[in-house]
Amino acid sequence: MRLENKIALVTGAGSGIGQAIAETYAREGARVGLADIDFDRAKKAARAIGNNAVAMRCDVTQKSAWAAAIEDTLSAFGALDILVNNAGTTHVNKPMLDITEDEYDRTFAVNVKGVFFGCQAVVPVFRKQGGGVIINIGSTAGLRPRPGTSAYSATKGAVHTLTKGLAGELAGDRIRVCAIAPVATETPLLPSFLGPQPGMREKFIATVPLGRLAVVQDIANAALFLASADAEFVTGNIVEIDGGRCI
Repeated sequence: MRLENKIALVTGAGSGIGQAIAETYAREGARVGLADIDFDRAKKAARAIGNNAVAMRCDVTQKSAWAAAIEDTLSAFGALDILVNNAGTTHVNKPMLDITEDEYDRTFAVNVKGVFFGCQAVVPVFRKQGGGVIINIGSTAGLRPRPGTSAYSATKGAVHTLTKGLAGELAGDRIRVCAIAPVATETPLLPSFLGPQPGMREKFIATVPLGRLAVVQDIANAALFLASADAEFVTGNIVEIDGGRCI
């Protein structure tokens, strides 16, 4: 098993990509903390995994919530090797003039501040134990933005830049930092990302050379590789899981 005896904390793990990553890590031998702002969803996902998983409520926009999530993981498992900053949100696909201040603030708070706070919270733990892995979930929207996603795309561009900056800053501590940039993925956020106009799904699929949207396991497979010893010389990379969309 590729993550035997490893401990991981995954945010946004109550559904979608985060849940798939948590399940995949557990199948590969890891013990996993599943953090989500919806504690009931986190508990349900953790129960499905079994004894190697614990659930916790975490609002990633709050430093105090991050401190509690790290402490809960350490209390449950005694260590922490991998952080996956997966929790994210979006505004409904619409013209930039229609994006409200509240939508803008919420998208940046979760997608950028949440990732930054997570990195701040985990780095002291990783430094103390001599290394670790941070995996941030970005997006192809941060590489090839689409009309109607301006604020969301900007947050993911920030995640990519933060990833590269921290990879350089933390390499001397043997902390690897990478990001995954999924194309539109079959998750609960997909309808908001595509927008309400008829035919948007088909229109988007037509831009993907391999002819489909991503599924959560596509992203989980990449997260498994990046967390494993197979990727021990990989840091600062933005790994596109996009069926060729960004070619």
